[in-house]
Order: sequence, then structure tokens, then C-alpha cells
Amino acid sequence: MTSAPKKAKARGASRHTDSYLIEQCLKGKDSAWTDLIDRYKNLIFSIPINYGFSQEDSSDIFQAVCMDLLAELSRLREPRALPGWLIQVTRNKCFHRKQALQRNKVQEIDDLDPPATLKEPENMMTQVEQEQLLREALSELPTQCQQLVHMLFFEQPPRPYEQVAKELRLAQGSIGFTRRNCLDKLRERLEKLGY
Repeated sequence: MTSAPKKAKARGASRHTDSYLIEQCLKGKDSAWTDLIDRYKNLIFSIPINYGFSQEDSSDIFQAVCMDLLAELSRLREPRALPGWLIQVTRNKCFHRKQALQRNKVQEIDDLDPPATLKEPENMMTQVEQEQLLREALSELPTQCQQLVHMLFFEQPPRPYEQVAKELRLAQGSIGFTRRNCLDKLRERLEKLGY
């Protein structure tokens, strides 16, 4: 059973295409399933979080989407459509979960207001799609660039250059130059992906 994502890892992402991973999953290769879920776990998990679900509800939705993916994988005609399919299925799960939660709420007798409907946060789907493109572009960077970008932009608070230089075994004075090169590579990959 697949579990909710712990924390995105900058290195170790599979460089195989979705088509290859899906083909291997259909042949029963567990490592391909792991790689496929690793690739899309942040995309899937980010949607219920953006809808305001608790960590527990988000984990349940994540599990349900993974189970649907496993059940429907053989019917997926176009592997490039997988991210969109995952977004749509996850949105549907969020909608149904919200409805179930609202039905189960005990309402006060004098509460005459109808329950609020699920509203998609403004521009949420665009944001989710952009985040996935960013994850894909980052996974294509050299390992050192992935680590550098993660340390400087994804950790809170960002690490000081001194720590980054020490961990990456670089001269402290070269971090700015290396950062600029890595961001240029990231920008190129994002443009290639249509971001």
C-alpha cells in the first residue's frame, strides 16, 4: 500500500518516462510503481492540502487516488495525460470527501444556512500544474543543482551559503555563480516543458 508523501527528495528521482514506468508497472515491477508514485506524490497530495483538508484527510485522498491509479493503469491510453488524469481524479475525490464530511456534520437545530459547497481556491489548478512542471524540471537537473536549489529555495529557513558550500563541497564564493547556472538550467527546462 502506498503511503502519503513524507518530504520531497531532491535526488534519486527516476529519469524514466511515464510510458516506460507504466509499461513496467503493468508487467508487475514494484520498483516502477514506486518510481511512478514518487514522481506524482507531491502533485496528488498538494490538491487536498490546497482545498484545506487536514493531513489525515489528505492522506486518505492520496491513498484513494493511488488505488484508482492502480486499478485504471491498464486503461490509460496516453501516458502523457497521466498528470491531468491524476489532477481530475484527485479533485473528484476532494469533492466527494467534502460532501461526505458535510453530510456527517451535526447541525444545530436553529442553523438554517445551507452547508457551504466546495469551492476551488482561485487559480489552484493552474498553481498545481505549475508546481508539477517545476518538480519535473528540477528532476532533470544534475544532482548538485537539485540539492542546491532545494537547500536555497525549498528549505525553511533557507540555508546560509556557508552551510550549502560545506555540504556540496564547493568554495563559498562560488555558490552565487553555481546558483545562477543552476537557475538558468532550470529556466531552460521549464521553457522546454511549456511553463
